[in-house]
Amino acid sequence: MRLGDLLIEHGVITKEQLDQALAGQKKSGRKLGRELIDQGIINEDQLAHFLARQLNLPYIDLSQFKLKPEVVQLIPETYSRRYRVVAIEDTPYGLTIGMADPTDIFAYDELVRLLNRPLFLMVVKESDLYQTIDRQYRRTAEMSGLAAELGGGVAQQKPADDLAQQIASGDASEAPVVKFLQSMMDDAIQVNASDIHIEPGEKELRIRLRQDGVLHVQTTTDARVGVPLISRLKLMAGLDISERRLPQDGRFQVNVRGKRVDVRLSTLPVTYGESAVMRLLNQNTGILGLDKIGMPKKLLERFKKLINSPNGTVLVTGPTGSGKTTTLYSALSELNTPEVKILTAEDPVEYKLPGIVQVQINPKIDLTFARVLRTFLRQDPDVILVGEMRDQETVEIGLRAAITGHFVLSSLHTNDAVATAMRLVDMGAEPYLIAAALRGIIAQRLVRKVCDRCATTYELSEAEKALVISGLGEKALQYDYKIGKGCNHCNRSGYHGRVAVYELLEIDDELVSVLQGGNMQEFSRVARAKPNYQTLRKSALALAAAGRTTLDQVLHVTYGVDE
Repeated sequence: MRLGDLLIEHGVITKEQLDQALAGQKKSGRKLGRELIDQGIINEDQLAHFLARQLNLPYIDLSQFKLKPEVVQLIPETYSRRYRVVAIEDTPYGLTIGMADPTDIFAYDELVRLLNRPLFLMVVKESDLYQTIDRQYRRTAEMSGLAAELGGGVAQQKPADDLAQQIASGDASEAPVVKFLQSMMDDAIQVNASDIHIEPGEKELRIRLRQDGVLHVQTTTDARVGVPLISRLKLMAGLDISERRLPQDGRFQVNVRGKRVDVRLSTLPVTYGESAVMRLLNQNTGILGLDKIGMPKKLLERFKKLINSPNGTVLVTGPTGSGKTTTLYSALSELNTPEVKILTAEDPVEYKLPGIVQVQINPKIDLTFARVLRTFLRQDPDVILVGEMRDQETVEIGLRAAITGHFVLSSLHTNDAVATAMRLVDMGAEPYLIAAALRGIIAQRLVRKVCDRCATTYELSEAEKALVISGLGEKALQYDYKIGKGCNHCNRSGYHGRVAVYELLEIDDELVSVLQGGNMQEFSRVARAKPNYQTLRKSALALAAAGRTTLDQVLHVTYGVDE
């Protein structure tokens, strides 16, 4: 029986719900099971366990099962994705496979024909299946083969300095470079990496990916591959391929796995050639609304009130890679209505926002933050975003814009919210100007989330008990603290994804009065005594108490933050 008829016969769904799902399926082209799940008619667990029970097949949780790569590779990736299947175990009697839809007889017949051996079926969840495919069918082996081909080609070339010219002129040696780059990008997007690091050594070239804030080696290969690889990247970014003694920055766009990815490239001359780092910005993900970025409800209400001020400045602070840009863009999406004129000055423009005027800073032609900001004030804006306040001139113009009827959003690299006011003074801004313009400061960090598939509670050590009591009081010992044991879903790390922790300081009349006096030590004391001010450490501990992160992560991300 077909899946829809099977579900109706056993009362899991109604005829009307099936018709509704089939109508949606015609528009989307998705499988019926996925359509039923996406429309909320049934959930994935219901579907998988129903199929296993009715078809008398075993169900397997792929996130907990340790797969062998050599077994998974027995089914080519193309067939694995097309028929939604993964090889689980190879035995003398046949191959055990997991299928998201075991009622798909056509897929089963094709696999029998392809593999030419008996197949034993198990039911798996579709989301687990696709995550397993993404993890198991990595491009590392393919990259190694291409690197060997590329390295061999490089060895046969005459002077290495001619390589860039040969690539620019479309020499045949370009083909393996292009294929290698394509494989590298495919693999990075497949595992949701944020950065690619290309690092040349004396004898080998190391390529690493940053996932959830942590670097992992993607592949290592012959050092000779570095020159044509970096040259090709420079060409794509419109940089000078003959200049290898100075750092360069550029950007380009690529389409990878059906996704449009904006790539920011930075090159740096090092001992054994040139190092390159690529920041990958997936334009298909879109901008998250403020309600979706994980800000606690009470803090979110206060932040929304701040950003809806008719004038003044709100600053978002934190180190590089702490999610400041996401928070700023989410705030802009909240403010972006036809009645509001929004101008942004950014270096670089990371995401294109419809309805907003965005300017790319270019210091080479003297298009600086300060110069753009002066022009902004003649463009009749309601809201101004300054990507980063980097110098005294930018700070002063931004603050003056805030006290002349504009609302200004910007970012700074500081440890916490309280230290931000001190940093503005250090940058040369007058205390009276800061007091008049500043409305609020939000500081943030990103912590790794405990994998929800393998999370388990554990007993705190005495040191950990002291830590949570110091931040949350005796009541903190009542909560269940969790760690991840490690599973396929989280690549045995115990963590999957990241979540932000925040602290928000609102500048009230008392703090304005202290700021006007210029006494920064007094400002720090008064700010920290505010009843609604919660430090980053306390916010992170609250996440740990809720079982969403670990105490190791709390200590890691709040190291050096004043309490």
